[in-house]
Amino acid sequence: MQKTGYTQLPLHGGTAPPWLFKRMVGLAREITNAILLEYPHEEFLRRLSEPCWFQAFSCVLGFDWHSSGTTTVTCGALKEAINPEDFGIAVAGGKGKASRKTPEEILKIGDLFSLNDKKIHELQYSSRLSAKVDNNALQDGYNLYHHTFVFTENGEWAVIQQGLNSQNNYARRYHWLSENVRSFVEEPGEICCDVTHEHVLNMVARESEGCRNLSVELATEKPGRLESLLKKMELKEQRMLLEWTKPEEKIVIPSLNLPRRINWNAMKMLYDKQPQNYEELLGTENVGPSTIRALALISDLVYGKPPSWKDPVKYSFAHGGKDGVPYPVNRRVMDESTEMLRHGIQEAKLGNKEKLQAIRRLEGFM
Repeated sequence: MQKTGYTQLPLHGGTAPPWLFKRMVGLAREITNAILLEYPHEEFLRRLSEPCWFQAFSCVLGFDWHSSGTTTVTCGALKEAINPEDFGIAVAGGKGKASRKTPEEILKIGDLFSLNDKKIHELQYSSRLSAKVDNNALQDGYNLYHHTFVFTENGEWAVIQQGLNSQNNYARRYHWLSENVRSFVEEPGEICCDVTHEHVLNMVARESEGCRNLSVELATEKPGRLESLLKKMELKEQRMLLEWTKPEEKIVIPSLNLPRRINWNAMKMLYDKQPQNYEELLGTENVGPSTIRALALISDLVYGKPPSWKDPVKYSFAHGGKDGVPYPVNRRVMDESTEMLRHGIQEAKLGNKEKLQAIRRLEGFM
């Protein structure tokens, strides 16, 4: 799988004031119109799924350049700006409670787009699995609280979701694009952020393939056997961990931490389901981070199939920012930009593309 990337952002308090959000919606609508006038729907999804483009898009809309709200407010403005019937594109989900409404919104808009039941189910599945991967299979300390699912009338999709780390007060944004997905459970792709963490359980890394495969085998074992193995691993003395590792190998203590609680009902469900692969295991109801971690640690300590513990990190303001950084939003200029785009798009639809071509030529000066 080639997930497109993710970004790390500090948490900022406050909300977008109504006067700014209204302008963000208007400008987002006209920028979307301009892109769709020149390119197919798939190109719009590609741009949303590119972390740096999305960040620049948020800055152009006048929101904070380096804030957790960059994700939530920009996605909220897009959702209000894009009418599915007019654009052939829909924005589902959002922050907090809104994220949990994603499946029903996909169903409702899928019917509007005349998508068949199979395609609607695939979209709902993609939404759910992308969230499970970034919240459960990649345990980087960021718990998802925002999930936006953007899809077209042809069934292509993109995901923009964000997690919160309550210890360092940072948020991390994750991007997905359907045309790049070959597997939900291998190689999430690039991460764009400022901070990396040590000892991140990364079950979607290529190096974790052996651990994934063994986790599936363990999931088909009777829960009683797994419970027995875990109890043996709850050792009081650190020196006894040598019994479970090769003496010549260096012990990395943080990677050996067991989850505090194991959901044995989830383990029983896995045993009853007998998953055939890691995607089925991950997608099983009630299988959360603790279950994933427990299976990974048994694979590592008992059977010598370690997971990856590496954080998979890689590495213009046009109208000012909400908090006045680098300068306050210039309402007049922002309104003029929106009106210029709106008028140019109307002219282009009537066959006069000179204004849009002039805007495009500005790219040569950047």
